[in-house]
Formats: sequence, structure tokens, C-alpha cells
Amino acid sequence: MILAIDIGNTNIVLGCIEEKILFVSRITTNKQATQDEYAISINNILKLHKIDPEKIDGAIISSVVPAINNAVYGAVKAVTSHEPLVVGPGIKTGLNIKLDNPAQLGSDRVVGAVAAIAQYPKPIIVIDMGTATTFCAINELGEHLGGIIYPGVKISLDALTQMASNLSGISLTKPKKVIGSNTADSMKSGILYGNASMIDGMIDRFEEELGKTRTIVATGGLSETIIPFCKHKIIFDNDLLLKGLKIIYDKNVE
Repeated sequence: MILAIDIGNTNIVLGCIEEKILFVSRITTNKQATQDEYAISINNILKLHKIDPEKIDGAIISSVVPAINNAVYGAVKAVTSHEPLVVGPGIKTGLNIKLDNPAQLGSDRVVGAVAAIAQYPKPIIVIDMGTATTFCAINELGEHLGGIIYPGVKISLDALTQMASNLSGISLTKPKKVIGSNTADSMKSGILYGNASMIDGMIDRFEEELGKTRTIVATGGLSETIIPFCKHKIIFDNDLLLKGLKIIYDKNVE
């Protein structure tokens, strides 16, 4: 059994994996939290899911928040008595990255691509909707060609409510119709259908360059909210990054 941790800008996703994922949990990413505070959070989550830390055989971390890497690394070591692998230079992933500078590819995008290639028919578009929304293009050879990054759903909504004085916060529930007849429904429609339309349009543009894709897969905290409003057939896989972390862990402990 391994402990897999994906550190994002908004949330830290963690889970224990044997042959299958035993649980998935989330804690808030906190740049001010200490190693001990993260250790307490991880230990409490393991207790909540009735996982004995002594039965954990290893751990792996992916992070896009370098400022907390040392604290989480130390916390995992304290809780499990294992030094975790960290996705980055020197770690075997098996991913052929065709970027101008492969080192610039975020570890979350590496992990997602590794999982998608292992699980789904190629070519593949991988969509990850978190703090940022990212697309990754994978060709029929399993090569990572590149992608896009644009502001995520919550960033867009927060910017709208903070910068426009007359617009207040809303819940992301489905509006009655696309053409809103009040401010709240107009905002909901703009965020939900606007992001869905952006995803649909970007898929069309990717396929113009990549060719017709066999698989479009989405992951990330906000995918489940937006993907149902898209017109393309998109597979929702909320555990994609944890699956990728398990694959990478296995490649490095053989």
C-alpha cells in the first residue's frame, strides 16, 4: 500500500492505493502550515479511513507549490516512516515530452498524462480543472505535444465578483436557462456555459492540429461541475492523478 499526494494551489489531494484506490481525501493548501500541522492532518485522515500508517509501504508526492514541498515531505516521512518519492528531475515517468523545454511541464500535467496513456486509447486530450484549467495533447505515439493554460473557474468567478461592484458571489448551480433573466442566473450561465463553451471550442481547435482524438478525459475539482454542460463526449476521471502517481511509483521501485 502506498500513500499518494498531489499538491495543488488550492487543495492537496491524497489517497492510499493498493491494487485499487482505497480512499481519496482533500485538505486545503496552506503555505503557512508547518510540517507538524501537515503531519497531524495526514495522520487524522488516515485514522478517519481506518488506515494503519505502519502498513504503508511507501509514498509519492506531486506538487505545483514548491513553497510547501519540504513541509509535506517531512510530514509524510514522520507519519509513514518512509521517504516519499517526489515527481521531478531524476524520476522515471516513461513520458516522452515534446516541449521546447520539457522541464517546464508541471508535475501535475506529467502525472495526468502518464495515467491517461496507461488507461485510455490515444490520441488523448487531458483536461485538468483546478486553480487553472489546463489542456494536454497526447498523440497516437503517446508523446506529450504541449497544451494550454488559462484561468480556472473559481479564479474567473472571484475576479468577476471582486472587480465588478454590483456583482456578488453565487453558487455554481444550474441556471434555469442559458439566457439569464436576473443577475444571479446570468452569472451562473456565464460561468457554467461560458467555461463549457470554452472547453468545447478548445477541443475543436486541438483536433484541428492533433487530428481526431480517441479520448477526451477530464479531471480536477471543478470538472464534475462544468463537464456535464459540454457538447463533446468527455470522460470524467476524478482519480486520474492518483492513478498516475501509482504508475510512476511502481516505475521507480521495481
